[in-house]
Amino acid sequence: MFDENKLWRERAGNTMKELSRYLKYIFNGHIVIVLFFLLGTAAFYYQNWLKTVDPGFPTEIIMGLVFSVALTFSPVYNFLKEPDKVFLLPLEDRLRSYFLRSAVASGALQGYVLLMLLALFMPLLARTTEAGFGNFLPILLILLALKAWNITAEWKVAFLGDSAKIPADKLIRFILNAGFSYFLFSWNGLFILVPFAGIMFAYLGYCLSAARGKGLKWEALIAGEERRMMAFYRLANMFTDVPHLKESVKRRRWLDFLLAKIQFGGKHASLYLLSRTFIRSGDYLGLSIRLVVIGALAIALISYWPGQVFFAVLFLYLTGFQLMPLASHHENSLWESIYPVPDGAKKAAFQHVLGLVMAVQSVIFAAAIAFRGELAPALGALAAGALFTFVFVRYYSVRKLKN
Repeated sequence: MFDENKLWRERAGNTMKELSRYLKYIFNGHIVIVLFFLLGTAAFYYQNWLKTVDPGFPTEIIMGLVFSVALTFSPVYNFLKEPDKVFLLPLEDRLRSYFLRSAVASGALQGYVLLMLLALFMPLLARTTEAGFGNFLPILLILLALKAWNITAEWKVAFLGDSAKIPADKLIRFILNAGFSYFLFSWNGLFILVPFAGIMFAYLGYCLSAARGKGLKWEALIAGEERRMMAFYRLANMFTDVPHLKESVKRRRWLDFLLAKIQFGGKHASLYLLSRTFIRSGDYLGLSIRLVVIGALAIALISYWPGQVFFAVLFLYLTGFQLMPLASHHENSLWESIYPVPDGAKKAAFQHVLGLVMAVQSVIFAAAIAFRGELAPALGALAAGALFTFVFVRYYSVRKLKN
């Protein structure tokens, strides 16, 4: 006898076990310490900035945009797998409770994100608008109702099977979420929320009507679930080997000039391979760019020069640590084993790529400090970055590679 509730519990439980298995590698001792310093520093500067913020600061606009993005992104985590489009297709009419549970679980997880965002912005909102801390719970409840509306609308639009309507739906909901959120956070224009709510209910009614009588789009639902899991696996792969990861390769022709000066020949084969891997495969390039941007912004906002140097070295360490899997990226590839390359060429190539990436980051971090007109701290950060890069690449990475 088919039990959809039992199936959901098994699928959700197995997914949670899979996520927790890799989360323990992601939040290891290094990352916890780094997050502790980052959050502590951010909280310190945020608290001091709140004391100086002007009451005319456009809090409502900023929060409206931030929360409209968080509200519009409302996928339903359905835990479907590739074989389901064959084996569960005949049971589609008996899966209503399954997908309802998935929607509730998705709403709870995304509602927690809204809670954290509201807790972050509430001190700023209370200082610059008429909304006080006593309005935290009413605002949260309204945001959770908005999240439920977004999840329902996105789920029903998925039944239409028209790929052109999905971006249009997201755009419509983003505009409605942005307008509703803006007047909600203004707190002095709540009367205008009534017509907004009317438009939202009318749009939801259209989605329900358009989806009536249509079946599940199994291919699209399974593909969406796989994309989300692959995104998590790519993150986890920066900390440990993930056998489930399906590598994606992007051409990135506009970056070919970076590879143009690598000479042909057996002794340069490993450098050529790892350089192209860094640019085109996995998320190595994207991760490095994100860390550079976040690190440069954090350094530029700090006025205490030892803190600037500390954060420059900290983000260099994060970059180097996260790029360590690049050394073993092709470890299971047959082709790498039969290349006629000299011994030690692979290690030298990895150190070359890693050192170059970290050196570029050091220059950017120093430039972020120099942009504030602080030349001496910029030179100090550059020297500290160069020294750290040398030690990390020459000694730390070698020890890790041996392990």
